[in-house]
Amino acid sequence: MSRNRYLVITVVFMACAAAAADAVYMANGIKMGEVTPDSVLVWTRLTRAAERNADGAPFPEVAGKERAGGDLSVTDITGGRALEDMEGAAPGAPGLVRVTYWPEEAPESKVQSDWQAVDEARDYTRQFPLTGLNPGTRYVALVEGKPVADGEVTCRVEGRFRTAPLPEEPAEVNFVVVTCGDYPRRDDPDRGHKIYDAMLKLDPDFFVHTGDIEYYDKALPWGPAPELARFKWNRFYAMPFQRTFHRNVASYFMKDDHDTLMNDCWPGQRYGALTWEQGLVLFREQAPVGEKPYRTFRWGKDLQIWLVEGRDFRSPNTMRDGPDKSIWGPEQKAWFKRTVQESDATFRVLISPTPLVGPDRENKNDNHANEGFAHEGKELRQFMAARGNMIVINGDRHWQYVSVDDDTGLREFGTGPHSNEHASGWKQGDVRPEHRYLKLQGGFLQVNVTREEGTPKMILRHRDVEGTVCNEVTLPDPK
Repeated sequence: MSRNRYLVITVVFMACAAAAADAVYMANGIKMGEVTPDSVLVWTRLTRAAERNADGAPFPEVAGKERAGGDLSVTDITGGRALEDMEGAAPGAPGLVRVTYWPEEAPESKVQSDWQAVDEARDYTRQFPLTGLNPGTRYVALVEGKPVADGEVTCRVEGRFRTAPLPEEPAEVNFVVVTCGDYPRRDDPDRGHKIYDAMLKLDPDFFVHTGDIEYYDKALPWGPAPELARFKWNRFYAMPFQRTFHRNVASYFMKDDHDTLMNDCWPGQRYGALTWEQGLVLFREQAPVGEKPYRTFRWGKDLQIWLVEGRDFRSPNTMRDGPDKSIWGPEQKAWFKRTVQESDATFRVLISPTPLVGPDRENKNDNHANEGFAHEGKELRQFMAARGNMIVINGDRHWQYVSVDDDTGLREFGTGPHSNEHASGWKQGDVRPEHRYLKLQGGFLQVNVTREEGTPKMILRHRDVEGTVCNEVTLPDPK
């Protein structure tokens, strides 16, 4: 090869590399969260490439869960490779983002934010609080990104969301609830988890994730360090099913043990190099969530939901049970009781990361359905049952169910995990007296609040991963 030809090829290569470096992308798309009648929180993250590294190196098997959570380094877990070279990687990139939004029916009413830099310390993410919105209105949100202040826009993602109706409005509401994700247990290797496509077809007003989005303490890779935990979030939300869903549906995100730190965890613990405090920061960084981990949202005259926090304030699971042992902590519990008593919503729904009724596995001891927190569990079940028209929707369990508490009559609806591969921990034939429905499978819960001849009703449907209805309950019971 002649020297001149070599120089030409080199120059062309360097020009292409520079051009690539000058572009930024949004491989994780956007998410809209914490929607109210007049506000929403828009989240995004800038990345080096438009898609995850689907052709990256697989993570090697690492022997010993205890070792993985202890003395292993990141390079040990990757087999000596850089994280960006691993399968699923979606490395972040510096740059600027802005959001433009408008009512879908009034595109002339556009509002545009200033350009804001993504935060490298927060994994190149940025969140935009949008306020002053109209209630009960469908909005469009356009998020754009560019590499430098005077550069050109190199990526755009357009999303849609609905604001909540006013509390006095008897509006129809349709929402979905899921739990227990995990990238390795997706049921479509190329596109992600099928439930996201099935849920989107139902055109829900909003979505609730009860936690265990990712599993830091599960392999391929283990996640005992902040950079590994972030890696798991990045690849999960770079999947096409997830991206398409979240740019079209507003969400409320909750966390549980596996996406806080590790199985059955409580404050003060650590998982390898990942501290409790880092786990809390990571969740707020990767999901559009509000200031407080517990909150309540009203959706019209007939529905109010409560999202409670089950990890931040809990007593150690090993503590002897009694009046002082708590999952929620005194402040959250007082807030919950006060706001429930103040509510005039027709239907009141507690959405909990973990069960309150169960039954649960005998080897578990970290939730209100277990003996470990029996005192507080009884207190909460009695309080909710006395309110009337109040139910529990819970996550964390890897099977679908409907249960009724023998003592109080309180109803609980367990959503089941993201995929059938993730369904485990119970035997299909083990039907207890509390069970009204039991199915060892993946899927999600759909809830529809409507009115029939002026009378409010709530319909809860368990659906499988394809969206097929497997069980249906109407409240109040028409019988």
